[in-house]
Amino acid sequence: MHNYFQPQFIGEFLPDVLSALPTTLLLTVVSTIIGVIVGAGIAYVRLENTPILKQIAVVFTSFVRGTPILIQMFLVYYGLPLFLSYISINTDNVNPLIYLFLTYGLNMAAFLSEIIRAALLSVPKTQKEAAMTAGYTKRQMYMKIIFPQATVIAIPSFATMVISLLQDTSLAFTIGVLDVVGKAKALGTATFHTVEAYISAMIIFVVLSFVLERVFRFVEKRHHYANRAVPTVAPAPVMPVIEKPKMI
Repeated sequence: MHNYFQPQFIGEFLPDVLSALPTTLLLTVVSTIIGVIVGAGIAYVRLENTPILKQIAVVFTSFVRGTPILIQMFLVYYGLPLFLSYISINTDNVNPLIYLFLTYGLNMAAFLSEIIRAALLSVPKTQKEAAMTAGYTKRQMYMKIIFPQATVIAIPSFATMVISLLQDTSLAFTIGVLDVVGKAKALGTATFHTVEAYISAMIIFVVLSFVLERVFRFVEKRHHYANRAVPTVAPAPVMPVIEKPKMI
């Protein structure tokens, strides 16, 4: 038992565990892209009060935000093929990564939609009104006035979500995808040095989270400085009302 924990195995396991890093990074990047696109669409639907779609968006975000991501993963991985089989669609050859992209992407979309919506709502309404008064089209108003200001507000929360997603990818091994944690589990099972293998995976996640945090801080500072140059439209001046002199 005195040889159960051997620290030298941590360094020996690192190269093998790192070989699965591309899968973890691919999951993070693709799911983030899906989350941003779908989340922006959900935020737009809710801001514009689109009939029916708004109710669907509210139910979707409430369901995703109120259930563990592991349950969502099992529902997609086991439930979606079952549903598609009823309409004669064969999913036997579908890569498990597709189910993970769908699960993590929709999970990110639910949370990012609230972040995007809150950031857009935080821009003063006077900016929108002044932009329309100044002759901006709706697209120009959002691209030149609203989005640049909202982006600076959303970056810290967005960074937190991406780092959280990176850590959530550690559940991918539960459906047979060999990511960083899956590789560590396989090494631990084969060598009976599970602790050392998981410490190797932990080191990788700590380093990745630290790097992502620094990258987002740099991006936030750049956007903060760039946002100073974003034009803000001053409201149109209100002309004073001159009363006519009363006749005596």
